[in-house]
Amino acid sequence: MTHFGLLCPALTGHLNTLLPLGQALQKRGHRVTLVGLLDAEPPTRAAGLEFRPIGETERPAGAIAELTAQASTLSGRAALRYAVAVFQQDAALLLREAPAVIKAAGIDALLVDQFSRGGGTVADFLNLPFITLCSGVVLNREPSIPPFNTSWNYHPAWWAQLRNRLGYGLLSRVTQPLTEVVAEYRRTWNLPPLSHPNEAYSQLAQISQQPAELEFPRQQLPPWFHFTGPYHSSGSREPVPFPWEKLTGQPLIYASMGTVLGRFKGVFQQIAAACEGLDAQLVISLGGSVPPEALPALPGSPLVVGYAPQLELLQRAALTITHAGMNTTLESLSNGVPLVAIPIANDQPGVAARVAWTGAGVRVPLKRLRVPRLRQAIAQVLTHDSYRKHALRFQAAIQRAGGVDQAVEIILQAVSTGKPVLRETNAPGMGG
Repeated sequence: MTHFGLLCPALTGHLNTLLPLGQALQKRGHRVTLVGLLDAEPPTRAAGLEFRPIGETERPAGAIAELTAQASTLSGRAALRYAVAVFQQDAALLLREAPAVIKAAGIDALLVDQFSRGGGTVADFLNLPFITLCSGVVLNREPSIPPFNTSWNYHPAWWAQLRNRLGYGLLSRVTQPLTEVVAEYRRTWNLPPLSHPNEAYSQLAQISQQPAELEFPRQQLPPWFHFTGPYHSSGSREPVPFPWEKLTGQPLIYASMGTVLGRFKGVFQQIAAACEGLDAQLVISLGGSVPPEALPALPGSPLVVGYAPQLELLQRAALTITHAGMNTTLESLSNGVPLVAIPIANDQPGVAARVAWTGAGVRVPLKRLRVPRLRQAIAQVLTHDSYRKHALRFQAAIQRAGGVDQAVEIILQAVSTGKPVLRETNAPGMGG
């Protein structure tokens, strides 16, 4: 039996990726403990996994709600800078407190979310094997791939590579405070410096919950990088009540701006206005960030809930309107549901760019969001069969990718052998 430790941000999208993996490892007879902030404890316990806290003073219970409330007022570069500041503080907490907690718990190996900066350094310090899990857009830098925080389309031309290089330069400057806190601990712990951001990731296995088909053509991913498809499971989530009796039987349009961004009231106003008059029922989930009564009366009287059983609703949906968070995007595509993406911050522009590039949906930039433009995008996706066909293509690709079972096999092989787990063939999105 191996005792696995999970390191990830205490945010729903990241927890919904790692907790199902933890459950699957536990079913195989292994012990699994999430080491993280107190706000991660309730979902971790609900998933039946063990929990060890860090940062109890700096990040008491409820702190994440306050931080996300502030984040929900920001977009674009301001949102990225704020996220970097929060992740810097959390990385410092992780680096300072996690080693002792992990050692005391008797953890043998770590699964580290790619957004959990410092997790690999903690593993190096403790001399533990670790696997990198990509819960959002793949962060590995590559000259032909636009930075994750941009809405730039993929293009192999020289000018696009120059654009990407400039974008990565700007991203490096913005994330410098986060890079420095990790570098400081590596110096203190006499670990070799990281000369490139990609060196922070596992040399045994890197696993993305994207299907390979949802990635731009990659040429430089390491041979131990794997696209396994998503790990979504209602069994790892707390039950959510929903007024199913209020569904009318009309085509269902599901709108969610995620758990962090549910406070964008103006966006929901425009979504409701754009859907008004359609032969469809609009269901809006506020992601738990605000109660339904906090919204003014919306055009068309959509069904508004504070939090929705998303996996179950998407089985009935004809269209998803989303901020293009990776989890909502993958859960929609897993059900063959096309998307209208309204990206706001962080990796959402990169997800939306991939959705549009692959033909599974339409992207509407926040700065250009107007009711007529949004109504046109909604009508376009609902009435043109190509979007549904591409979404169904993704559904089939996700079913083939292996999901949580494939990811667990890779994890167990990496930990048991101590050697890189190489992918057998080049999949779409991985280049030649």
